[in-house]
Amino acid sequence: MSKRKFFGTDGIRGKVGQYPITPEFVLKLGWAVGKVLANGAGSKVLIGKDTRISGYMFEAALEAGLSAAGVEAHLLGPMPTPAIAYLTRTLRARAGIVISASHNPFDDNGIKFFSAEGLKLPDSIELEIEAMLDQPMTSVESAKLGRAQRVMEATGRYIEFCKATVPSGLNLRGLTMVVDCAHGATYKVAPAVFEELGATVHTIGVEPNGLNINDKVGATSPKLLAAAVLEKQADIGIALDGDGDRLIMVDHKGEVVDGDEILFIMARDAKRRGHLAGGGVVGTVMSNLGLEVALKELGIDFARAKVGDRYVMELMQEKGWILGGESSGHLICLDKTTTGDGIVSALQVLAALVQNNVSLHDSKRGMHKFPQTLINVPLKAGSKPMEHDGVKQAVSAVEAELGAAGRVLLRPSGTEPLIRVMVEGRDASQVRRCAEQIAEAVRQS
Repeated sequence: MSKRKFFGTDGIRGKVGQYPITPEFVLKLGWAVGKVLANGAGSKVLIGKDTRISGYMFEAALEAGLSAAGVEAHLLGPMPTPAIAYLTRTLRARAGIVISASHNPFDDNGIKFFSAEGLKLPDSIELEIEAMLDQPMTSVESAKLGRAQRVMEATGRYIEFCKATVPSGLNLRGLTMVVDCAHGATYKVAPAVFEELGATVHTIGVEPNGLNINDKVGATSPKLLAAAVLEKQADIGIALDGDGDRLIMVDHKGEVVDGDEILFIMARDAKRRGHLAGGGVVGTVMSNLGLEVALKELGIDFARAKVGDRYVMELMQEKGWILGGESSGHLICLDKTTTGDGIVSALQVLAALVQNNVSLHDSKRGMHKFPQTLINVPLKAGSKPMEHDGVKQAVSAVEAELGAAGRVLLRPSGTEPLIRVMVEGRDASQVRRCAEQIAEAVRQS
């Protein structure tokens, strides 16, 4: 298959004003998507965005490009990424477009897409879009230009969908929580969902100004949430990222509960209720070994995909499993929705806690996280450490020392000239020493 020029693992992303994240490119991208996915002739495409200031500029550019292709643009305004996936499907649009750089700072932005089924695009379609970008941009005749309109009921539709993913009798009354929306796309939706289910909700990260998205708040920076949970004496804390597809939680003791632990809690509850139907759970090569061990003890199969929620999804679909996710908090419940959804994932955990009358702190005890050390080693120009005999020998020696109670992973960074050296095992000091041993071999290669 040809190599993609612009698309990464999650759409097209970069610094605002630097190619390809420029108004000119995004204008033509809207046109190309209209040609490939919607095929003109009055087709409908949804556009949603997070709260970055550049979202206004790129929304207008996409709208103009789609119009030139004869496609109607239905504008959702600030909405979580998973909401756009859901609405694309239920409003029978030909595609959904998200303007977001997820957990990145405000001066980044990106464009990602959902198919009519609410799924991320396969590589083959992304290559078709890139091929169309090489063609000269044209416009349909004036009478066939696409119109644009605002979708006024989008927020209410998504709130009702989220609530419908838990049992109809579920009531969160008596539960006090702090919800951190990262000054991002969930700032209106998330508090409303939990309040309508009866919880007492305190909020942080709900005052977006275009520049503060993910700034010391949200799923990538849960310290403020942990402090707020302790201050409010809350039962639980929920941290979402800028576009709402990640979830990190905090228990009543102020301890952070990451994606691996959340995935364990959801898997164990699904197993209890018979909802796994003999299936297993998909993680990634970075998922903690403690998750794999804990699931095995429950009789639940575990498989590892490459890093990236699209690869988790691909493996889930291949195996026919309904549950998967990443340590970072990208969690996918395929029996509920078609993509990672922070609010929906949080609701599944809350339902498990309420129905089993257990705290988040106690619920995570069934999984013991193994100590893990990650060292980023700068990659020298022209070097191929993964093929170097000295590196291979160092890895073999560490694997022999750790045995079945440990794991070694070497992988090149997808965005920087680095080799990531990860070692995990039962003993923290041993893990650190072994990681340094391999990192030094990589440096010498």
